Amino acid sequence: MPQHNALKGNRENLELGGEGWSKAAKNVSPGLASLQWSPAPLGRPISVGSRSGVEASLSDQAQLVPKSENKLYHRRWLMLFLFSAVSASNAFTWLQYGIISNIFMRFYNIDSLAIDWLSMIYLLTYIPLILPVLWLLENRGIRDVVLVGSAFNCIGAWIKIGSAAPSMFPVTFFGQFVCSVATVFVLGIPSYLASVWFGEKEVSTACSIGVLGNQLGIAIGFLVPPILVPNVDDMDELAYHIRNMFYITAGVATLLFILVIFVFQERPKLPPTQAQATARSIPAEQYSYTASILRLLRNKPFILLIITYGLNVGCFYAVGTLLNRMIIFHYPGEEVNAGRIGLTIVIAGMVGSLICGIWLDKTKTYKQTTMAVYFMSLLGMIVYAATLSLGHLWVVFITAGALGFFMTGYLPLGFEFAVELTYPESEGTSSGLLNCSAQVFGIIFTICQGKIIDGFGTLAGNIFLCVFLLIGAIMTGLIKSDLRRQKANALVKAAVSVLQFCFNGEFWHVTARKAQV
Repeated sequence: MPQHNALKGNRENLELGGEGWSKAAKNVSPGLASLQWSPAPLGRPISVGSRSGVEASLSDQAQLVPKSENKLYHRRWLMLFLFSAVSASNAFTWLQYGIISNIFMRFYNIDSLAIDWLSMIYLLTYIPLILPVLWLLENRGIRDVVLVGSAFNCIGAWIKIGSAAPSMFPVTFFGQFVCSVATVFVLGIPSYLASVWFGEKEVSTACSIGVLGNQLGIAIGFLVPPILVPNVDDMDELAYHIRNMFYITAGVATLLFILVIFVFQERPKLPPTQAQATARSIPAEQYSYTASILRLLRNKPFILLIITYGLNVGCFYAVGTLLNRMIIFHYPGEEVNAGRIGLTIVIAGMVGSLICGIWLDKTKTYKQTTMAVYFMSLLGMIVYAATLSLGHLWVVFITAGALGFFMTGYLPLGFEFAVELTYPESEGTSSGLLNCSAQVFGIIFTICQGKIIDGFGTLAGNIFLCVFLLIGAIMTGLIKSDLRRQKANALVKAAVSVLQFCFNGEFWHVTARKAQV
């Protein structure tokens, strides 16, 4: 039959990589390998009927994306948990001074601002180094970045062993600075690693687990230092306890560095999703790191997210850094309970992060979930501020846990929402810019809240943070939800569905009859 012959000829043109495919750059998101198809005889296009959203994406140009082979590897979980362990080790060093700040102030004979800088150096170092590290991530890959980060973490931990003496504050600060450099290499990796290794239905959960690693380190940083370094009067005994803590930290960091060298891999042989396959298909010579940064900075929804993410996480950094001072201010001698309250914040946040990640994988409601969690973070901060001075530690445990559940649970939401808004730009770049904003606001909020607490008390300092969380919640409502990664995956599925119908000779609608001779 003539119709059969026409179908056969056009089917040959449909083979992946065949000459029947032609590039269609018009109205296509940057980086998507979209294609145009006109299979009817005599050049007359066959129209595709409406079916479950396919017409919306294919009606005007019938743009099709070739389906590539995807595979999920079991070792993806090993990569994720090894990275999470490195991140946890680094996060522990961030708070090992701040949660027992009164002890270290007496040991090194320094003021509160100096001890705060042992935490804030992590935030300050991130700002100038993030762009070079993002360049390294794009040009050398995730393995080299994680390897360098774990190396800096190991070196800094060993430097601090030599600082367990009252006159060695400059050495301990230098060791903390080296560890802070490691943070730049690991903090923005979770969303990148999740996209490279994990499937469409588990990517948000994997990102949440990557963030959990950092939160686990913070939790250990709240819990362990008050136990390992008791508040004793004898300086020699105190130095002994501090040195033991530094030895344990260095031993763990060294073990993880060795594991990264021999175990951590760059990426799987086959991509886990169609979106990742499309991102891989972009030729290296067509990618410009500078152009990518500029595109992100012109993306208005992403700019709003950068600001709102910075406000929320900056508040969390300030609360974590100043928690010991706030608890001791109202409950003198409760250093151990201050650490336990910090642990409660982080454990509740870990639960919140995991729940939010699973929820996103099932619903894909990125803006709605982000908005709800942001508002609850504001409400949690208000309740925490109002109950801190009541004189009941058990109340502080409850309100701090509620605050941590939402404020820390927001972290993976921001990462994943950013990936959706900026696809197909690098996940590491979008996460890096988010974290840079968080570090800037973290420094500002920590210094300002510390001064406000010294001058006006903890209530005024916490109200200061509530105001900025309110601003962030309002700005979050203004973010346009443009889920580009989801659209890329849907486009491929729709295109493959069309191809399957065509290969079976089942053209949709009666316009196919025009192909008959």
